[in-house]
Amino acid sequence: MIEKTWPIAEKLIINAMHLSQQLYQQLAEEADALKKIPHAELINNIAANKKQLVMQLEQFNIQCGQILATEKLANNQEGIKEYFQQAEALGLPATETINNWSEIQFVCSKCRTLNEQNGASVELLAYHTKRSLQILKGKSHSPNTYGPDGASQSDPFNHTLFLV
Repeated sequence: MIEKTWPIAEKLIINAMHLSQQLYQQLAEEADALKKIPHAELINNIAANKKQLVMQLEQFNIQCGQILATEKLANNQEGIKEYFQQAEALGLPATETINNWSEIQFVCSKCRTLNEQNGASVELLAYHTKRSLQILKGKSHSPNTYGPDGASQSDPFNHTLFLV
């Protein structure tokens, strides 16, 4: 049966390799944009592109699962390894596809790391923006204090520094 699913798997893996590389490129562009003065429109466009690429990669994952199910293999890394071993045992040209699969794994790992770094940058920018607004509104750095009962309460000494 693998003779029938192999050509499909090869095409899916090549497509997924290109998608994962595009996702990494989008994440790298996002990282560059976050280092500069952030432009909301650019960041939103990148986010939309990333979302579309992730949806396509999720579809790839579903399709791979269907191929593995057809071959009665587990939908995990071990199932993929066994699928490749079966292809090699049948004499199918598997080397390039196995290398492409390894490339997908490597690029996705880099994507995960870069996405976490970008998320931390976004969080830091949000914190600085919030803090700047607090300063402009005259709020203290620690907007909440604790009362005698241990419950948090707003600082009663906040006042607006500027009115626009």
